[in-house]
Amino acid sequence: MNTQTENDFSQGSVRSNILRLAGPMTLAQLINLLYNIIDRMYIGHLPKDSTLALTGLGLTFPILMMITAFTNLFGMGGAPLFSIARGKQDNKRASRIMGTTFTMLLISGVILTILGLLIKKPVLYLFGASDATFPFADTYLSIYLLGSIFVMFSLGMNNFINAQGFARKGMLTVLIGAVLNIILDPVFIFVFHMGVAGAALATILSQMVSAFWVLRFLTGKETLIRLTRESLHVHLPLLKEIISLGASGFIMAFTNSAVQVVCNASLQNFGGDIYVGVMTVINSIREVVSMPVQGITNAAQPVLGFNYGARQPHRVREGIRFMSITCIFYTTLIWILLLIFPKPFIHLFNNSSQLLKLGVPSMTIYFFGFFMMSFQFSGQSTFVALGRSKNAIFFSLFRKVIIVIPLTLLLPYIGGLGVNGVFLAEPISNFIGGGACFFTMMHTVWPELKQQENTSD
Repeated sequence: MNTQTENDFSQGSVRSNILRLAGPMTLAQLINLLYNIIDRMYIGHLPKDSTLALTGLGLTFPILMMITAFTNLFGMGGAPLFSIARGKQDNKRASRIMGTTFTMLLISGVILTILGLLIKKPVLYLFGASDATFPFADTYLSIYLLGSIFVMFSLGMNNFINAQGFARKGMLTVLIGAVLNIILDPVFIFVFHMGVAGAALATILSQMVSAFWVLRFLTGKETLIRLTRESLHVHLPLLKEIISLGASGFIMAFTNSAVQVVCNASLQNFGGDIYVGVMTVINSIREVVSMPVQGITNAAQPVLGFNYGARQPHRVREGIRFMSITCIFYTTLIWILLLIFPKPFIHLFNNSSQLLKLGVPSMTIYFFGFFMMSFQFSGQSTFVALGRSKNAIFFSLFRKVIIVIPLTLLLPYIGGLGVNGVFLAEPISNFIGGGACFFTMMHTVWPELKQQENTSD
Protein backbone atom coordinates (compact mmCIF):
# COMPACT_ATOMS: atom_id res chain seq x y z
CA MET A 1 0.00 0.00 0.00
CA ASN A 2 1.55 3.33 -1.00
CA THR A 3 1.56 6.37 1.26
CA GLN A 4 -1.10 8.28 -0.67
CA THR A 5 -3.56 5.36 -0.48
CA GLU A 6 -2.78 4.61 3.14
CA ASN A 7 -3.54 8.22 4.11
CA ASP A 8 -6.81 8.36 2.16
CA PHE A 9 -9.31 8.29 5.02
CA SER A 10 -12.22 7.54 2.67
CA GLN A 11 -10.82 4.03 2.24
CA GLY A 12 -10.96 1.14 4.72
CA SER A 13 -12.76 0.94 8.06
CA VAL A 14 -13.52 4.27 9.74
CA ARG A 15 -12.77 2.74 13.13
CA SER A 16 -9.43 1.44 11.88
CA ASN A 17 -8.51 4.84 10.48
CA ILE A 18 -9.34 6.56 13.78
CA LEU A 19 -7.56 3.95 15.90
CA ARG A 20 -4.53 3.96 13.60
CA LEU A 21 -4.16 7.66 14.33
CA ALA A 22 -5.45 7.56 17.92
CA GLY A 23 -2.80 5.18 19.30
CA PRO A 24 0.22 7.22 18.30
CA MET A 25 -1.57 10.54 18.84
CA THR A 26 -2.68 9.59 22.37
CA LEU A 27 0.79 8.40 23.20
CA ALA A 28 2.21 11.56 21.66
CA GLN A 29 -0.05 13.77 23.77
CA LEU A 30 0.71 11.77 26.88
CA ILE A 31 4.41 12.08 26.17
CA ASN A 32 3.95 15.80 25.50
CA LEU A 33 2.46 16.15 28.97
CA LEU A 34 5.73 14.87 30.36
CA TYR A 35 7.31 18.23 29.55
CA ASN A 36 5.36 19.82 32.39
CA ILE A 37 4.31 16.74 34.38
CA ILE A 38 7.89 15.58 34.91
CA ASP A 39 8.78 19.10 36.00
CA ARG A 40 6.01 18.99 38.60
CA MET A 41 6.99 15.53 39.80
CA TYR A 42 10.61 16.54 40.37
CA ILE A 43 9.81 19.97 41.81
CA GLY A 44 7.14 18.46 44.08
CA HIS A 45 9.79 16.20 45.60
CA LEU A 46 12.55 18.78 46.17
CA PRO A 47 14.27 18.33 49.55
CA LYS A 48 13.39 21.95 50.48
CA ASP A 49 10.33 24.13 49.79
CA SER A 50 8.78 21.48 47.53
CA THR A 51 5.16 22.48 48.17
CA LEU A 52 5.86 26.20 47.67
CA ALA A 53 7.83 25.48 44.50
CA LEU A 54 5.04 23.24 43.15
CA THR A 55 2.49 25.93 43.94
CA GLY A 56 4.69 28.47 42.13
CA LEU A 57 4.64 26.29 39.02
CA GLY A 58 0.87 26.05 39.31
CA LEU A 59 0.61 29.82 39.23
CA THR A 60 2.28 29.88 35.81
CA PHE A 61 -0.31 27.52 34.28
CA PRO A 62 -2.74 30.26 33.19
CA ILE A 63 0.03 32.03 31.27
CA LEU A 64 1.24 28.77 29.69
CA MET A 65 -2.38 28.08 28.69
CA MET A 66 -2.54 31.47 26.99
CA ILE A 67 0.44 30.47 24.86
CA THR A 68 -1.36 27.22 24.10
CA ALA A 69 -4.47 29.24 23.18
CA PHE A 70 -2.64 31.05 20.39
CA THR A 71 -1.08 27.77 19.27
CA ASN A 72 -4.59 26.30 19.03
CA LEU A 73 -5.91 29.38 17.22
CA PHE A 74 -3.65 28.74 14.25
CA GLY A 75 -2.61 25.08 14.58
CA MET A 76 -6.04 23.63 15.40
CA GLY A 77 -7.71 26.12 13.08
CA GLY A 78 -5.52 25.31 10.11
CA ALA A 79 -5.33 21.52 10.41
CA PRO A 80 -9.08 20.74 9.92
CA LEU A 81 -9.22 23.08 6.90
CA PHE A 82 -6.09 21.35 5.64
CA SER A 83 -7.82 17.94 6.00
CA ILE A 84 -10.95 19.11 4.17
CA ALA A 85 -8.80 20.52 1.34
CA ARG A 86 -6.95 17.19 1.09
CA GLY A 87 -10.28 15.36 0.92
CA LYS A 88 -11.23 17.60 -2.03
CA GLN A 89 -7.83 16.92 -3.66
CA ASP A 90 -7.01 20.66 -3.51
CA ASN A 91 -3.35 20.38 -2.52
CA LYS A 92 -2.55 23.99 -3.49
CA ARG A 93 -5.07 25.31 -0.98
CA ALA A 94 -3.82 22.84 1.64
CA SER A 95 -0.24 24.08 1.15
CA ARG A 96 -1.31 27.70 1.56
CA ILE A 97 -3.21 26.86 4.74
CA MET A 98 -0.12 25.23 6.23
CA GLY A 99 2.17 28.11 5.23
CA THR A 100 -0.18 30.75 6.61
CA THR A 101 -0.42 28.85 9.88
CA PHE A 102 3.37 28.67 10.21
CA THR A 103 3.85 32.39 9.67
CA MET A 104 1.14 33.33 12.15
CA LEU A 105 2.64 31.03 14.80
CA LEU A 106 5.96 32.80 14.31
CA ILE A 107 4.50 36.31 14.57
CA SER A 108 2.28 35.58 17.57
CA GLY A 109 5.11 33.70 19.34
CA VAL A 110 7.46 36.69 19.18
CA ILE A 111 4.75 39.08 20.41
CA LEU A 112 3.73 36.83 23.31
CA THR A 113 7.35 36.42 24.44
CA ILE A 114 7.99 40.16 24.60
CA LEU A 115 4.65 40.97 26.21
CA GLY A 116 4.96 38.17 28.76
CA LEU A 117 8.39 39.31 29.94
CA LEU A 118 7.15 42.89 30.33
CA ILE A 119 4.05 42.20 32.45
CA LYS A 120 4.86 38.94 34.27
CA LYS A 121 5.24 40.35 37.80
CA PRO A 122 1.88 42.14 38.20
CA VAL A 123 0.14 39.33 36.34
CA LEU A 124 1.49 36.59 38.64
CA TYR A 125 0.38 38.49 41.75
CA LEU A 126 -3.01 39.07 40.13
CA PHE A 127 -3.25 35.33 39.47
CA GLY A 128 -2.84 34.43 43.15
CA ALA A 129 0.89 34.55 43.88
CA SER A 130 2.09 35.37 47.39
CA ASP A 131 5.50 36.71 48.43
CA ALA A 132 6.46 33.12 49.29
CA THR A 133 5.49 31.59 45.92
CA PHE A 134 6.30 34.46 43.52
CA PRO A 135 10.09 33.80 43.28
CA PHE A 136 9.47 30.22 42.11
CA ALA A 137 6.79 31.25 39.61
CA ASP A 138 8.87 34.15 38.27
CA THR A 139 11.98 32.04 37.74
CA TYR A 140 10.16 29.29 35.87
CA LEU A 141 8.08 31.64 33.73
CA SER A 142 10.98 33.92 32.72
CA ILE A 143 12.96 31.03 31.25
CA TYR A 144 9.91 29.33 29.71
CA LEU A 145 8.85 32.48 27.86
CA LEU A 146 12.21 32.67 26.10
CA GLY A 147 11.51 29.30 24.52
CA SER A 148 7.79 29.69 23.94
CA ILE A 149 8.23 30.09 20.17
CA PHE A 150 9.58 26.53 20.03
CA VAL A 151 6.59 25.28 22.02
CA MET A 152 4.23 26.88 19.51
CA PHE A 153 6.05 25.47 16.46
CA SER A 154 6.24 21.99 17.96
CA LEU A 155 2.58 21.76 18.98
CA GLY A 156 1.02 23.88 16.25
CA MET A 157 2.76 22.47 13.19
CA ASN A 158 2.67 18.88 14.42
CA ASN A 159 -1.08 18.98 13.65
CA PHE A 160 -0.19 19.04 9.95
CA ILE A 161 1.90 15.89 10.28
CA ASN A 162 -1.05 14.09 11.91
CA ALA A 163 -3.52 15.56 9.41
CA GLN A 164 -1.63 13.83 6.59
CA GLY A 165 -1.91 10.49 8.39
CA PHE A 166 1.67 10.34 9.70
CA ALA A 167 0.63 9.71 13.30
CA ARG A 168 3.82 7.83 14.14
CA LYS A 169 5.93 10.71 12.88
CA GLY A 170 3.77 13.05 14.93
CA MET A 171 4.36 10.87 17.96
CA LEU A 172 8.11 11.02 17.37
CA THR A 173 7.91 14.81 17.50
CA VAL A 174 7.00 14.77 21.16
CA LEU A 175 8.81 11.53 22.00
CA ILE A 176 12.17 13.01 21.05
CA GLY A 177 11.60 16.12 23.14
CA ALA A 178 10.08 14.27 26.09
CA VAL A 179 12.92 11.76 26.36
CA LEU A 180 15.40 14.64 26.25
CA ASN A 181 13.40 16.45 28.93
CA ILE A 182 13.36 13.38 31.18
CA ILE A 183 17.15 13.16 30.86
CA LEU A 184 17.85 16.87 31.36
CA ASP A 185 15.41 17.49 34.24
CA PRO A 186 17.24 15.58 36.99
CA VAL A 187 20.60 16.77 35.66
CA PHE A 188 19.68 20.46 35.78
CA ILE A 189 17.48 20.28 38.91
CA PHE A 190 19.54 18.03 41.17
CA VAL A 191 23.06 17.63 39.73
CA PHE A 192 23.52 21.32 38.86
CA HIS A 193 21.22 22.37 41.78
CA MET A 194 19.23 24.73 39.53
CA GLY A 195 15.84 23.81 41.02
CA VAL A 196 12.88 25.46 39.28
CA ALA A 197 15.20 27.20 36.79
CA GLY A 198 16.59 23.82 35.75
CA ALA A 199 13.10 22.44 35.11
CA ALA A 200 12.25 25.37 32.84
CA LEU A 201 15.55 25.20 30.97
CA ALA A 202 15.18 21.46 30.35
CA THR A 203 11.67 22.06 29.00
CA ILE A 204 12.53 24.76 26.46
CA LEU A 205 15.65 22.98 25.20
CA SER A 206 13.56 19.84 24.64
CA GLN A 207 10.84 21.77 22.84
CA MET A 208 13.44 23.39 20.62
CA VAL A 209 14.62 19.98 19.43
CA SER A 210 11.00 18.92 18.82
CA ALA A 211 10.35 22.07 16.80
CA PHE A 212 13.34 21.44 14.54
CA TRP A 213 12.14 17.86 14.00
CA VAL A 214 8.70 19.05 12.88
CA LEU A 215 10.09 21.60 10.46
CA ARG A 216 12.61 19.14 9.04
CA PHE A 217 9.82 16.65 8.30
CA LEU A 218 7.35 19.14 6.81
CA THR A 219 10.02 20.55 4.50
CA GLY A 220 11.39 17.11 3.55
CA LYS A 221 10.56 14.63 0.81
CA GLU A 222 8.58 12.17 2.91
CA THR A 223 5.64 14.49 3.58
CA LEU A 224 2.68 14.49 1.17
CA ILE A 225 2.28 18.28 1.15
CA ARG A 226 5.46 20.23 1.76
CA LEU A 227 5.96 23.47 3.65
CA THR A 228 7.70 25.72 1.12
CA ARG A 229 9.02 29.27 1.15
CA GLU A 230 6.35 30.28 -1.38
CA SER A 231 3.55 29.06 0.91
CA LEU A 232 4.69 31.18 3.88
CA HIS A 233 2.92 34.26 2.56
CA VAL A 234 -0.11 35.05 4.73
CA HIS A 235 -3.27 34.64 2.64
CA LEU A 236 -5.82 36.87 4.37
CA PRO A 237 -8.96 35.02 3.17
CA LEU A 238 -7.46 31.75 4.45
CA LEU A 239 -6.34 33.42 7.67
CA LYS A 240 -9.92 34.47 8.36
CA GLU A 241 -11.08 30.87 7.89
CA ILE A 242 -8.26 29.56 10.09
CA ILE A 243 -9.04 32.01 12.88
CA SER A 244 -12.76 31.33 12.58
CA LEU A 245 -12.28 27.60 13.00
CA GLY A 246 -9.37 27.84 15.44
CA ALA A 247 -11.32 30.24 17.65
CA SER A 248 -12.93 27.23 19.34
CA GLY A 249 -9.59 25.77 20.46
CA PHE A 250 -8.33 29.26 21.30
CA ILE A 251 -11.34 30.03 23.46
CA MET A 252 -11.18 26.63 25.12
CA ALA A 253 -7.55 27.16 26.14
CA PHE A 254 -8.01 30.85 26.95
CA THR A 255 -11.08 30.17 29.08
CA ASN A 256 -9.20 27.32 30.79
CA SER A 257 -6.62 29.97 31.65
CA ALA A 258 -9.30 32.35 32.92
CA VAL A 259 -10.88 29.57 34.99
CA GLN A 260 -7.51 28.73 36.51
CA VAL A 261 -6.92 32.38 37.40
CA VAL A 262 -10.30 32.61 39.12
CA CYS A 263 -9.78 29.26 40.87
CA ASN A 264 -6.32 30.20 42.17
CA ALA A 265 -7.50 33.60 43.36
CA SER A 266 -10.55 32.09 45.12
CA LEU A 267 -8.52 29.28 46.67
CA GLN A 268 -5.89 31.75 47.84
CA ASN A 269 -8.66 33.80 49.44
CA PHE A 270 -10.47 30.91 51.15
CA GLY A 271 -7.65 28.42 51.77
CA GLY A 272 -4.21 29.95 51.16
CA ASP A 273 -1.16 28.59 49.31
CA ILE A 274 -1.83 24.97 50.26
CA TYR A 275 -5.11 24.86 48.33
CA VAL A 276 -3.49 26.44 45.28
CA GLY A 277 -1.06 23.54 45.54
CA VAL A 278 -3.97 21.07 45.77
CA MET A 279 -5.45 22.52 42.58
CA THR A 280 -2.05 22.24 40.88
CA VAL A 281 -1.97 18.52 41.67
CA ILE A 282 -5.60 17.96 40.61
CA ASN A 283 -5.01 19.78 37.31
CA SER A 284 -1.97 17.61 36.70
CA ILE A 285 -4.01 14.45 37.31
CA ARG A 286 -6.81 15.69 35.06
CA GLU A 287 -4.37 16.39 32.24
CA VAL A 288 -2.98 12.85 32.45
CA VAL A 289 -6.30 10.97 32.62
CA SER A 290 -7.88 13.16 29.89
CA MET A 291 -5.21 12.32 27.34
CA PRO A 292 -6.83 9.19 25.84
CA VAL A 293 -10.08 11.14 25.30
CA GLN A 294 -8.22 13.92 23.55
CA GLY A 295 -6.26 11.34 21.57
CA ILE A 296 -9.45 9.71 20.25
CA THR A 297 -11.21 12.99 19.48
CA ASN A 298 -8.14 14.56 17.88
CA ALA A 299 -7.57 11.42 15.80
CA ALA A 300 -11.20 11.47 14.69
CA GLN A 301 -11.02 15.06 13.45
CA PRO A 302 -8.88 14.51 10.31
CA VAL A 303 -10.86 11.34 9.49
CA LEU A 304 -14.22 13.11 9.90
CA GLY A 305 -13.02 16.19 8.03
CA PHE A 306 -11.55 14.19 5.14
CA ASN A 307 -14.71 12.12 4.67
CA TYR A 308 -16.88 15.22 4.97
CA GLY A 309 -14.83 16.87 2.21
CA ALA A 310 -15.01 13.65 0.16
CA ARG A 311 -18.85 13.61 0.56
CA GLN A 312 -19.03 10.36 2.51
CA PRO A 313 -21.69 11.23 5.16
CA HIS A 314 -22.24 7.64 6.28
CA ARG A 315 -18.54 7.37 7.19
CA VAL A 316 -18.72 10.66 9.10
CA ARG A 317 -21.67 9.34 11.15
CA GLU A 318 -19.86 6.09 11.82
CA GLY A 319 -16.83 8.02 13.03
CA ILE A 320 -18.90 10.21 15.37
CA ARG A 321 -20.62 7.15 16.84
CA PHE A 322 -17.38 5.28 17.46
CA MET A 323 -15.61 8.34 18.92
CA SER A 324 -18.46 9.11 21.34
CA ILE A 325 -19.00 5.57 22.66
CA THR A 326 -15.28 4.99 23.18
CA CYS A 327 -14.83 8.25 25.10
CA ILE A 328 -17.86 7.68 27.34
CA PHE A 329 -16.71 4.16 28.24
CA TYR A 330 -13.18 5.31 29.08
CA THR A 331 -14.14 8.32 31.20
CA THR A 332 -16.63 6.25 33.22
CA LEU A 333 -13.89 3.73 33.96
CA ILE A 334 -11.44 6.46 34.99
CA TRP A 335 -14.01 8.11 37.27
CA ILE A 336 -14.46 4.85 39.19
CA LEU A 337 -10.68 4.41 39.43
CA LEU A 338 -10.13 7.93 40.80
CA LEU A 339 -12.86 7.44 43.40
CA ILE A 340 -11.33 4.19 44.68
CA PHE A 341 -7.61 5.06 44.47
CA PRO A 342 -7.10 8.84 44.85
CA LYS A 343 -3.98 8.74 47.05
CA PRO A 344 -1.54 7.10 44.59
CA PHE A 345 -2.37 9.77 42.00
CA ILE A 346 -1.64 12.56 44.49
CA HIS A 347 1.60 10.90 45.63
CA LEU A 348 2.91 11.17 42.07
CA PHE A 349 3.28 14.92 42.57
CA ASN A 350 3.80 15.52 46.28
CA ASN A 351 4.42 13.65 49.54
CA SER A 352 3.11 16.34 51.89
CA SER A 353 0.74 14.81 54.45
CA GLN A 354 -1.25 18.05 54.65
CA LEU A 355 -1.68 18.25 50.88
CA LEU A 356 -2.77 14.60 50.80
CA LYS A 357 -5.30 15.16 53.61
CA LEU A 358 -6.86 18.15 51.86
CA GLY A 359 -6.42 16.78 48.34
CA VAL A 360 -8.46 13.55 48.61
CA PRO A 361 -11.87 15.15 49.41
CA SER A 362 -11.20 17.98 46.94
CA MET A 363 -10.37 15.46 44.24
CA THR A 364 -13.55 13.47 44.92
CA ILE A 365 -15.67 16.58 44.39
CA TYR A 366 -13.77 17.81 41.33
CA PHE A 367 -13.97 14.53 39.39
CA PHE A 368 -17.62 13.72 40.20
CA GLY A 369 -19.42 12.66 37.01
CA PHE A 370 -16.17 12.80 35.04
CA PHE A 371 -17.77 10.83 32.18
CA MET A 372 -19.81 13.90 31.19
CA MET A 373 -16.62 15.59 30.02
CA SER A 374 -16.49 13.14 27.10
CA PHE A 375 -19.76 14.57 25.76
CA GLN A 376 -18.16 18.01 25.54
CA PHE A 377 -15.08 16.67 23.75
CA SER A 378 -17.07 14.55 21.29
CA GLY A 379 -19.52 17.29 20.37
CA GLN A 380 -16.81 19.95 20.18
CA SER A 381 -14.54 17.80 18.00
CA THR A 382 -17.37 17.06 15.58
CA PHE A 383 -18.16 20.74 15.14
CA VAL A 384 -14.48 21.58 14.56
CA ALA A 385 -13.89 18.67 12.14
CA LEU A 386 -16.83 19.69 9.96
CA GLY A 387 -15.96 23.39 9.97
CA ARG A 388 -18.90 24.44 12.22
CA SER A 389 -16.93 27.21 13.88
CA LYS A 390 -19.90 29.10 15.39
CA ASN A 391 -21.14 26.02 17.26
CA ALA A 392 -17.64 25.15 18.44
CA ILE A 393 -17.02 28.70 19.70
CA PHE A 394 -20.36 28.94 21.47
CA PHE A 395 -19.96 25.75 23.47
CA SER A 396 -16.36 26.64 24.39
CA LEU A 397 -17.65 29.87 25.87
CA PHE A 398 -20.80 28.34 27.35
CA ARG A 399 -19.14 25.78 29.62
CA LYS A 400 -16.27 27.90 30.91
CA VAL A 401 -17.35 31.53 30.80
CA ILE A 402 -21.08 31.20 31.40
CA ILE A 403 -20.98 28.28 33.86
CA VAL A 404 -17.59 27.62 35.50
CA ILE A 405 -16.32 31.15 36.20
CA PRO A 406 -19.55 32.48 37.77
CA LEU A 407 -19.95 29.30 39.85
CA THR A 408 -16.33 29.48 41.02
CA LEU A 409 -16.93 33.01 42.24
CA LEU A 410 -20.37 32.40 43.78
CA LEU A 411 -20.41 28.87 45.24
CA PRO A 412 -17.77 29.47 47.96
CA TYR A 413 -20.16 31.99 49.54
CA ILE A 414 -23.20 29.69 49.45
CA GLY A 415 -23.90 27.58 52.53
CA GLY A 416 -20.36 27.98 53.80
CA LEU A 417 -18.94 25.82 50.99
CA GLY A 418 -15.67 27.76 50.86
CA VAL A 419 -12.96 25.93 48.90
CA ASN A 420 -15.37 23.04 48.22
CA GLY A 421 -17.45 25.44 46.14
CA VAL A 422 -14.44 26.10 43.89
CA PHE A 423 -13.97 22.38 43.23
CA LEU A 424 -17.72 21.82 42.78
CA ALA A 425 -17.94 24.22 39.82
CA GLU A 426 -16.17 21.77 37.48
CA PRO A 427 -18.56 18.77 37.73
CA ILE A 428 -21.61 21.03 37.45
CA SER A 429 -20.20 22.52 34.25
CA ASN A 430 -19.47 19.06 32.84
CA PHE A 431 -23.09 17.98 33.29
CA ILE A 432 -24.68 21.15 31.93
CA GLY A 433 -22.12 22.18 29.29
CA GLY A 434 -21.18 18.70 28.11
CA GLY A 435 -24.79 17.58 27.84
CA ALA A 436 -25.85 20.72 25.96
CA CYS A 437 -22.95 20.45 23.48
CA PHE A 438 -23.55 16.80 22.63
CA PHE A 439 -27.34 17.17 22.49
CA THR A 440 -27.02 20.08 20.05
CA MET A 441 -24.59 18.16 17.85
CA MET A 442 -26.91 15.14 17.71
CA HIS A 443 -29.91 17.32 16.78
CA THR A 444 -28.16 19.41 14.11
CA VAL A 445 -25.21 17.61 12.53
CA TRP A 446 -26.54 14.05 12.77
CA PRO A 447 -29.87 14.58 10.92
CA GLU A 448 -28.09 16.66 8.26
CA LEU A 449 -25.57 13.88 7.60
CA LYS A 450 -28.37 11.32 7.47
CA GLN A 451 -30.25 13.44 4.94
CA GLN A 452 -27.11 13.77 2.78
CA GLU A 453 -26.68 10.00 2.96
CA ASN A 454 -30.25 9.39 1.81
CA THR A 455 -29.86 11.94 -1.00
CA SER A 456 -26.67 10.34 -2.27
CA ASP A 457 -28.37 6.95 -2.28
